Amino acid sequence: MLTKDMIKQYPFKSNFFMQNGVRQHYIDEGEGNVIFLIHGNPTWSFYYRNMIKSLSKTNRVIAIDHIGCGLSDKPIDYSYTLEQRVSDLDNLINSFNLESYSMMVHDWGGAIGFGHAVNHVGKISKMIILNTAAFRSPHIPFTIKLCKLPYAGPFIVKYFNAFCYPATFMTTVKKLPRVVKDGYLLPYNSFEKRIAISEFVQDIPLNSKHRSYDMLHSIEKGLPSLDCDKLILWGGKDFCFHDKFYQKWREVYPDAQFKYYKNAGHYVIEDEKEDTIEMVEKFLGA
Repeated sequence: MLTKDMIKQYPFKSNFFMQNGVRQHYIDEGEGNVIFLIHGNPTWSFYYRNMIKSLSKTNRVIAIDHIGCGLSDKPIDYSYTLEQRVSDLDNLINSFNLESYSMMVHDWGGAIGFGHAVNHVGKISKMIILNTAAFRSPHIPFTIKLCKLPYAGPFIVKYFNAFCYPATFMTTVKKLPRVVKDGYLLPYNSFEKRIAISEFVQDIPLNSKHRSYDMLHSIEKGLPSLDCDKLILWGGKDFCFHDKFYQKWREVYPDAQFKYYKNAGHYVIEDEKEDTIEMVEKFLGA
């Protein structure tokens, strides 16, 4: 349950969408042009709380929690794969019957968001890219490799919180306030609630035999077809999605607007809250 201090950070009404027999949580705030905010691992819609507050003054902002994450249900026997994630997002977005909308993606939410976008190119108005990837890459940090180890990886992630907890201090340059750290950790406060966190890590495809390799490759091949306006906001001190990923995005989308924050980390909108909000507001309003 959110504490009073957390509610001040995240003062939004909860909404739920039923699919595959489980509840998926999302925030739906404001009116106007629609933008979907797609989080990664191990965050939830809480990551976008400041964006929601600002953008919802002039836009309709829908921030989702992937199944197994945030305030969504956390089933044990669920197919936590990239293909399933994209299907879940398709179902939720299609339920709104929208003609057009924009998207903001971060971390593994990039593969999920672009997985939807490349199959709905005519509906995507604008795309905002935050320290993420939607393409294959051999570059993976040692800490992530540890969490991908068979048996040992899931054990330390679920039972020792070896992914969620380190993310509260490894992802930013500026120290997060205690209430913000607690907000990130709240949905994952027991080992059984970390099943999706563990499965996200296991679902990173590093070779062609992996269960999600073909899906990610298909998304990668579809990236050039997305011809909407794009904005790239990138934290330069990201231990995971580092500059090689940034350069890849610049190659894929050479005409995209961009801003590189050399002193921001993986949670770029935490380290550069005011400036990233200003950049996004200008981009959406252009």
